[in-house]
Amino acid sequence: MVTTSYPRFPGDSVGTFMEPIAKTLAARGHEVHVVAPWHPLVSRPQIEDGVRFHFYKYAPLRSLNVFGYAAAMNADVNLRGAAYLSAPLALAAGWRAARKIARRHCATIMHGHWVIPGGVTAAAAAPELPLVISLHGSDVYVAERLRLAGMAARVAFRRAGFVTACSADLASRAVTLGADAARIAVVPYGVDADRFRPDPAAAAQLRRELEVPDDVPLVAAAGRLVRKKGFEYLIDALVHVPHAVLALAGGGSLDHELRARAESAGLSNRIRFLGGRSQDQVATLFAAADLIITPSVRDDAGNVDGLPNSVMEALASGTILVTTAAGGIGSVVEHERTALVVPERDASALGAAISRGLADRQLRKKIGADARELMRTRFGWQRTAEQFESAYERALAFNSKRR
Repeated sequence: MVTTSYPRFPGDSVGTFMEPIAKTLAARGHEVHVVAPWHPLVSRPQIEDGVRFHFYKYAPLRSLNVFGYAAAMNADVNLRGAAYLSAPLALAAGWRAARKIARRHCATIMHGHWVIPGGVTAAAAAPELPLVISLHGSDVYVAERLRLAGMAARVAFRRAGFVTACSADLASRAVTLGADAARIAVVPYGVDADRFRPDPAAAAQLRRELEVPDDVPLVAAAGRLVRKKGFEYLIDALVHVPHAVLALAGGGSLDHELRARAESAGLSNRIRFLGGRSQDQVATLFAAADLIITPSVRDDAGNVDGLPNSVMEALASGTILVTTAAGGIGSVVEHERTALVVPERDASALGAAISRGLADRQLRKKIGADARELMRTRFGWQRTAEQFESAYERALAFNSKRR
């Protein structure tokens, strides 16, 4: 697996879906090697739960270590200047590392995550091997926006034996970029329903830590503080929801802007900015909340999440979710059955849905329970791994025909 993101340490909130993908496939008997850029926060043993890690260094200066791990883009809208400087170094180092590992361990499949750059790197590192490319969101956006990236993506798509996308939206956009519609499938992320679940004891403890009394509604949201997450609309919506407290977990480029927006609206005493939180901490937050909000949008630059982890985790938690249908969200939620779905960028509609969910305890209970059952029965990581195995088989068959 060639990737630019993987949880750098246990509980890291960056690239969270990569860990269960790799570990579940390893548990099913595959020999999995992860090739990823080094980062100052990386703290992984060489082998963990059957997954072997190969982190490569690429930048002579610490300040240039911005390749991957959600650090290359400013608010997920444009590339940082340092990313342009480090990219040639990182691409060359990634190619060398992937080529070396593939040869040393006699790889039989190359799996590139994010077509830009993982798919391109995997294709170049071992051109003779079957290739699977998995799309996760920002990679397609970059390929659409930058001409050179788009050209590289087209070359990689032609080489790929199979392509997976975490949403139908991404799959359609990839076909427009040059992917073969006959060799692409939607493979949604799974979710750990044992980690994200109702937990009254942990919830009570967190409410005490946040100083939110039991009789005060607690709403929660989690994600990077970037444009496509739509958190500015959530802050605006809170004006229409008296007395509720919002706990927002995540860090990012818009931290200062969102805090200023909250202060300007007179909401500072009703919003807890929690900063980056581990997966276990987010699970506790979701269990403690009366309602979870994922107000995702397609931002002004055209970027949108493929399928936010927070949506799957909220659905599994048993707490009612208010969300939009942006990107791939609409494919996993159903209005008034597994979530309350509102239009994008509509703070009034968002506020009304939050108020409705908080006011109707029976509605909260039913939708939360139905959503958890859906995640538990249809979106486990084992099911996701089976679909990746099918993609590997398709890539092997395509490679045989090509020869």
